[in-house]
Amino acid sequence: MKHIPNFITSLNLASGFISILYALNGNQAAASWLILAAMAFDFLDGFSARMLKAYSPMGRELDSLADIVSFGIAPAILIYNLLAASLSLPADAISNAEGSLTILILLSPVIMPVCAGLRLAKFNIDETQVTSFKGLPTPANALAVIGLVIGAEYSDSTLINSITGSVYALEIITIVLSLIMVIRIPMFSLKFSHLKLKGNEERYILALLSIAALIVFGLAGAALIIPLYLIISLGSLFRRERPVAGSR
Repeated sequence: MKHIPNFITSLNLASGFISILYALNGNQAAASWLILAAMAFDFLDGFSARMLKAYSPMGRELDSLADIVSFGIAPAILIYNLLAASLSLPADAISNAEGSLTILILLSPVIMPVCAGLRLAKFNIDETQVTSFKGLPTPANALAVIGLVIGAEYSDSTLINSITGSVYALEIITIVLSLIMVIRIPMFSLKFSHLKLKGNEERYILALLSIAALIVFGLAGAALIIPLYLIISLGSLFRRERPVAGSR
């Protein structure tokens, strides 16, 4: 029983690897769904570890290794494919790219797995990030990317298509997502330790707003989930730091 969480973590890693294979073959949609499967396994490994009380240093390290593949490398390859497409280049453009600027643009997604690795390394040695995070969690980074891919693939949203087809927008998104993974801004954990409302207010608000976005905008609403998460996290931070009337 104690090996069940590690087995589920391995499924996370396997999903991330297969996602990369699909992305390298140009199937962005399938790659995105596989990253989503990796997220489900990432949730389930922690849930099973808590239920079975099967914690181990090996499981902690394996989880981080799986996360950097599924939520750092895999979404970065999706970004690379979008950049190549926006430049009207084939997926193997990096091998035959002409001009230093084009090469730099195509290589820019490398910042994402680097920052994801730094984020995970910090998380593993920071005992204060048990019930909350400092910086954007790596699964949230991946969800921000696949939200755009899924929105572009399964909707006719002009806004999303303009974003995924713009080199400038993709560069900004890549840099912003990467940097907020390592900037130590407090953000609430996406994982439920219990189902009571108290202590889970932000999570339930995010869930309700995300469902509303999907109902109103269809799958294009997936692109709004992480912006909503960031807004709710910053709103919670503002409320905590706001001085109470009459206090000094």
